[in-house]
Amino acid sequence: MQYKWTVLTNTTLGVIMSSLNMNVVMISLPAIFRGLGINPFVPGEFTYLLWVLMGYSIVLATILVTFGRISDIFGRARLYTWGFIIFTAASVLLSIIPDNTGNFGALLLILFRLVQAIGGGFLMVNSTALLTDAFPPNERGKALGLNQVALIVGTLLGLIVGGILASYDWHLIFIMSVPFALAGAVWSIYRLDRHHEKKEVHMDYMGNITIAIGLILVSLGFTYVLMPYKNSQLGWANPWVIGSFAAGILFIVLFAFAEKRAANPLFNLSFFRIRPFTFGNLSLLLSSLARGASMFLVAIWLQGIYLPLHGIPYTETPLWAGIYMLAMMFGMVTMGPISGWLTDKYGARIFATSGMLVIALSLFALTLLPYNFNPIAFELILFFNGIGNGLFASPNTTSIMNSLPPKDRGTGNGMRMTLSNIGSSISMAIFFSVAITVFTIYVPGAMYSSDVQQGIPTEAAHLLAQIPASGLLFGAFLGVDPLAALPKSLTSSLPGAAINVLESHTFLPNVLGPSFMQGLRTSLYISVVLIGIGAVLSALRGKRYVYEEHNGIEK
Repeated sequence: MQYKWTVLTNTTLGVIMSSLNMNVVMISLPAIFRGLGINPFVPGEFTYLLWVLMGYSIVLATILVTFGRISDIFGRARLYTWGFIIFTAASVLLSIIPDNTGNFGALLLILFRLVQAIGGGFLMVNSTALLTDAFPPNERGKALGLNQVALIVGTLLGLIVGGILASYDWHLIFIMSVPFALAGAVWSIYRLDRHHEKKEVHMDYMGNITIAIGLILVSLGFTYVLMPYKNSQLGWANPWVIGSFAAGILFIVLFAFAEKRAANPLFNLSFFRIRPFTFGNLSLLLSSLARGASMFLVAIWLQGIYLPLHGIPYTETPLWAGIYMLAMMFGMVTMGPISGWLTDKYGARIFATSGMLVIALSLFALTLLPYNFNPIAFELILFFNGIGNGLFASPNTTSIMNSLPPKDRGTGNGMRMTLSNIGSSISMAIFFSVAITVFTIYVPGAMYSSDVQQGIPTEAAHLLAQIPASGLLFGAFLGVDPLAALPKSLTSSLPGAAINVLESHTFLPNVLGPSFMQGLRTSLYISVVLIGIGAVLSALRGKRYVYEEHNGIEK
């Protein structure tokens, strides 16, 4: 086998494993939290959900450029192998977290996911660089397009297999990654070229520290905004929230100053003199900002509202949510390889820009749907969203990587992936804040009026209306009925008809559905604007540009 195909097959295995893991966790979160015994209506429990989702991306955002630099120094193949090993160890640890351990189990889940992100970081930062090194410029688009197909295959496996395994035992979803990780580690050790001349380069410690602290503080601020403070259901007035935002922004500003003075900066700002690199990364950042949280909000929509309304048991909602989201994956499978092949022939600009426009139109189309939507319209919109993502991803990555000198591809790819993960992390925080803020305005009144109409006693109706909106949404997502939020002394005195109403699988979805759509639409409108700006920036990337060993060649 030619070496380039060896690299492609090995990195494909890594991509399948990492995408499978990321999506299987997203789909299986209800089963995981039910297994741990989390009560979603207890104040502060929503934070655990956010950190399981955001922690992985935050770690990636803070380490990828550093890992890219380390890999350029010590060898990409060697560090790529370590990525498999670390990922395997973390997956085993995740699979042995005991059931019914509550918040302690949730903390272990978050901690081991952070370790898993370290392994994923070594894989992500090196796979694209290894591919770019192995394939000539006129075949890189095709190789990255095939790698995109692997990403989609992993996503499909995660959505379907995750849904099936989660219905039996949530621990199985982490064990599923272990065979892929072990096979990838062994194969990379024996088949990837590990010859590398070690370079003496000093690390940018100040850059690492300031960007890590800044991103963590900003993410903490957005997380605790969603927790009640005094008489408010949201924490915008909480001094700790205000302090986190202020300190986080300060550290990010310090990072910018530190990079200008660093001898070997974490972010090599000279790369931004390369037009395709600059505009490709800016459009990627805006795309990640716009899409990072939108698909998870769609998963909540499916699992917490739509599927229960249609009689799907909560134990089966992960599987059916995966099935409903397959249309998006099929769109990406259809367009990913084609766009990579076309990029090799005609350049990236027209395809990446068109992809962003298609994404914007599909997100706007989602805002036109009611919470109890027509499934045909929903599937068509998701399919076109997948088409747009397939059109954008491979051409944009090819354009960025082709513009970099070979010796700096690990660092440059780390910068690319860091911007993508910064966008995803901030997106999750911002759009949850936006959606929950809007949600909070409407939910208490809707809950109280619905309770009264259903004949629920006034005392119980008042208590249910005081549950934080984030807790109600978390409860709907997990399939926990609102009876769990009432004191036992009160539930024991409720009439049987009221208990039947509160235990009904359609009660919370019908109460929350209209308010959830208000918040979701607001988030999607912002996403459409961000994608539109990203499309303009993508169009400004210029003509085809391929960096050869000694000079850049513009075509």
